[in-house]
Amino acid sequence: MHSPEFIDRHKKNKKNFTRKRILTFQTLFLYFMNFVKGSYQDELDHYFKALFRLDVPITFVSKMALSLARRKLKYDAFIEFNHHLLEFFYNRFRSIKTWKGFNLLAIDGSTLKLFKYKGIREHFGVLKPNKGPACVMARVSQMFDVLNKVTIDAIISPFKVGERELFHNHMLNLLPNDLLLLDRGYPAYWIFNLIMSLDSNFCARISKQWKIVQNFIKSGAQEAIIDLHASYQSKKECEEMGLEASPLRLRLIRVELESGEIEVLITSLTDEQKFPYEIFMDLYHKRWPVEVDYLFMKQRIEIGNFSGTTVLSVYQDFHAKVLAKNLTWVLASPAQETVETEDHEKKYEYQLNMTQAISKSKDTLFLLFERPREIIVQLIKDLHALFMAATEPIRPGRKFKRKHKINKREHYMNYKPCL
Repeated sequence: MHSPEFIDRHKKNKKNFTRKRILTFQTLFLYFMNFVKGSYQDELDHYFKALFRLDVPITFVSKMALSLARRKLKYDAFIEFNHHLLEFFYNRFRSIKTWKGFNLLAIDGSTLKLFKYKGIREHFGVLKPNKGPACVMARVSQMFDVLNKVTIDAIISPFKVGERELFHNHMLNLLPNDLLLLDRGYPAYWIFNLIMSLDSNFCARISKQWKIVQNFIKSGAQEAIIDLHASYQSKKECEEMGLEASPLRLRLIRVELESGEIEVLITSLTDEQKFPYEIFMDLYHKRWPVEVDYLFMKQRIEIGNFSGTTVLSVYQDFHAKVLAKNLTWVLASPAQETVETEDHEKKYEYQLNMTQAISKSKDTLFLLFERPREIIVQLIKDLHALFMAATEPIRPGRKFKRKHKINKREHYMNYKPCL
């Protein structure tokens, strides 16, 4: 963060952040990492209160100064910093979880409702529903580690960009020991071909509209090895990516739900001895944390509650909150490992309460980059103790019917929360 090369890459022009001011590059960067969701002035005053160890908030910087300063900061800074954080996490932490040697990842998309300012509306686009007024919307997508609860890659884009196009961008972060879990909106020959060309694997729910799936269901078999051929459109997609469109050797898995409904999974894990039929229902259900994470981001850290009225502010806030969420979980990961090692004497398994973890981390995370080493060590110990005190049991077998409804709640620029 203090590297001149890093700063040069992520400031708008060479003259930015060269004069001595209170809002330096580092100060601005850390401010946006502080789970900002209140008014400019209120968030600024509490930030400097924690930074300077004050008894009461004092105004050091005006909201106008912040508004001008943020124009100098590229949002890519948060993306690059997140990559460094995850590289450190996967290389240095003992608590990394895998499934049969694979990093278990899920890719899923969602949407965010945005403020109706002209520049934001023109950039991100408008959704016109059959009923009700048009609303400004953004498309978001993330590649999420479902076992380690960190976001590998996050994208926010104009609404017109489809989930499959964003999927293609996520592939830049895919590694050979990764196993992707995909919902039924993603399966396509070119997607399977792209994943396998990167020496990675996948398990996906596939629509019954596919003829090869219909024939498989009619056969009554539990599983089958198939050769999947490319359609005309997939051949074009593969040609654009420089991939050969030869048949793919894949495996279909029949899963019967408690309701009697039949689902079909398709996977590149064709070794029936190493990956027996029985493991696949549980494997696919492991993608559920990516759905939970979207709910957490939208409701707990209010990732759709943006602090500015420009397109740049939307990108800054989005990527800063993803980074702060990841950093909190990385800090909490050793505490979660400790909780799990103590579970054998308890009736239920326990997990950290991430809502409490985020709450305790606000006005504290940025101090890890501003305090002397010995104080940072103590801060981490104190956070660890707080995380350990906020645990909750995992009760197996609990199920809740999914409610498909439109949430009319919005965040309003003129009515920011005061806390």
